Amino acid sequence: MCTRAMESDCRIPMACLRPRILALHALFWGLVSLRVFGAALLSDEKATVAVTAPCWQLEEFVVAKECSACEGLQSKTIPACSQTGFVEKINCTKSNRDEYKSCRSTKMEEHLFWKFEGVMLALTVVFAIMVVARQRSLDRQASDKACISGRG
Repeated sequence: MCTRAMESDCRIPMACLRPRILALHALFWGLVSLRVFGAALLSDEKATVAVTAPCWQLEEFVVAKECSACEGLQSKTIPACSQTGFVEKINCTKSNRDEYKSCRSTKMEEHLFWKFEGVMLALTVVFAIMVVARQRSLDRQASDKACISGRG
């Protein structure tokens, strides 16, 4: 008798074998496998495409023009401008080519630093106010409990 009860615990419930449930499982696992195999195929295609690296990654270079903000026309024509909004003109020594390299300016870094500091200060004030309000609420609750228990 005990073995029969144990066997029934190991069986798949009949509700899971309904055609609708089986179709949903097949659809789900089909989509998962399609996603996995599709990603694998796309990664193979990307690996076969040869990307030419800029000369400043392969050889020595000299900075011809210091880091400066991209102007209107530069931001549309020079791909390096899209990364940070600042570029520096460099001259590669071996190939003697002029290229543009994305850079980070000190003005931009200073602006980001002060923006971060402002956000941290604002969060400090908000959370300090929340702590004080919560502490007052807890003190009020403790005081009310003391008054109620003092009467009884």
